[in-house]
Amino acid sequence: MEESWRILLALGLTVVVLLVWNFFFSPQAPEQTANRTVQTQSEKAQEQQERQTDQQRQPVEQPPDASLEADFEVAEGDVATGRSLQVETDLYRLVLNAQGGVLEHFWLKNYKKSIKKDSESIDMISSESVLKAPLGILVDQRPTWRLAEWTVQGEDLSLSGDETASVTLRGELEGLVLERTLTFHGHSYRIDEQVRLANTSERPFLGPVGFTVASQKLVADESRFNRTSIAYFTQNSLHTEDDVDDLQTGLHSEQKVQWAGVDSNYFLIAAVPTWDPMYCKGKFEQGVYRVALERDIQVDPDQSRDLTATYYLGPKLNRFLADMPNNLVAAIHYGWLDVIAKPLVRILQFFHKYVGNYGLAIILLTIVIKIVFWPLSHKSYKSMNRMKKIQPMMKELKEKYKDDRQKMNQELMRLYKTYKVNPAGGCLPMLLQIPVFIGLYEALLGSIELRHASFIPEVPFTDIVWLADLAAKDPLYVSPVLMGLSMFLQQKLSPQAGDPTQAKIMMFMPVFLTFIFLNFPAGLVVYFITNNLLSMLQQWLMLRKA
Repeated sequence: MEESWRILLALGLTVVVLLVWNFFFSPQAPEQTANRTVQTQSEKAQEQQERQTDQQRQPVEQPPDASLEADFEVAEGDVATGRSLQVETDLYRLVLNAQGGVLEHFWLKNYKKSIKKDSESIDMISSESVLKAPLGILVDQRPTWRLAEWTVQGEDLSLSGDETASVTLRGELEGLVLERTLTFHGHSYRIDEQVRLANTSERPFLGPVGFTVASQKLVADESRFNRTSIAYFTQNSLHTEDDVDDLQTGLHSEQKVQWAGVDSNYFLIAAVPTWDPMYCKGKFEQGVYRVALERDIQVDPDQSRDLTATYYLGPKLNRFLADMPNNLVAAIHYGWLDVIAKPLVRILQFFHKYVGNYGLAIILLTIVIKIVFWPLSHKSYKSMNRMKKIQPMMKELKEKYKDDRQKMNQELMRLYKTYKVNPAGGCLPMLLQIPVFIGLYEALLGSIELRHASFIPEVPFTDIVWLADLAAKDPLYVSPVLMGLSMFLQQKLSPQAGDPTQAKIMMFMPVFLTFIFLNFPAGLVVYFITNNLLSMLQQWLMLRKA
């Protein structure tokens, strides 16, 4: 390497490629590694014993067919037609159909459809998804909400705080009696379920039993930054699929899963089997994402089996998901640098706790990151300044030995050694910062904390909406332009490249990145503006000291 500016240019273009790729192509991450659960020897022995006992009473199971034709075809009009029960808690209000326990509505009290003052609460269950029976039970691939005769024990509920209450539904289907007990919590998005399946016939029952969830798109205006997907979690991996064409064909898990559901950056609808892992299959049909968790069970005459599950319908917030079983918190994942992004989100939440504004919290987080990397940045600027000073001598050597590249390289290395200059010293410190940059980039794109979080909601002294939603783009495009201007001024303060062509390319970068950032979430743009201003301050202090 002859000049650190060439390395810096290549590094800058690499960052740009990453941004452009995320902006235009939105690569999928169908499989992401999650942390393995550490088990003690006693837990392993108990698990092995339970597995052996279960194998004695269970038939050999095969993964479900990927076609999903049998139990995923529900004709129009097959929706349950029983009376409705309402449950209201601190966090949500739902409507449950007593005919099988199908959800008809699930309003999130703390989340609105838009930032408008009169905006309605988000309903995670649409009229279309009701037809696919969210929270319905399948027995032997038959929709119990339609075929069984149901009765209900319980009335409308109103809960708060640590209060819990239950509703019991009882259905009969050709010699099988299903008893569903749904338990609701005052300050949690979880719904616990216990299903008792009793065989009152003279023949043994052998077949799959399944829990279902269904939802419309969880993102009103889908973009490359936020898409609805079907997700499921095995013992060591999070799998997601958001390609509608593939989902119309259907997907299924080769292994049993700990949970499965429909998710986006911000919201999650999931079923978590707590009695034993189950197979997962999913499909996108008629505008609805549908997921079923199923497993074969056997119930002999005059015997019964108990199955348990937990449902989650709500925001992807760590404080709620951490209390859920089967590592449902793994649904919060920020990409391949998740291990860096999550601590940054926690720091962001810490600052917000004290300043009450996520825009200010982003600025404080940027300052902390800048302080941590200040020595590395200073070393980078110092190295680039030294390279600038020896540029005339480097140019002379290139002219003198232009016909002998080997001799030219030898003399350049001698020059570097004489003046104690490392040609890579200007960009190696920056290279170490790239993982943090990408981790923060993913964190700001995927954090529900920024959804509808305002920084400067209106242009000062006017009623013009401005940075009222840090998860959305700047409607006035002011912040991307400010970012471009700050980047331009930062380059003016930096030591200029000796090669005129390189200098021109670097001066074009602010214009190019401004165009790219026009549709970026405002929170991410605020970070870049702050980072550029702090870099300018650091460069000014360094030049003043020099």
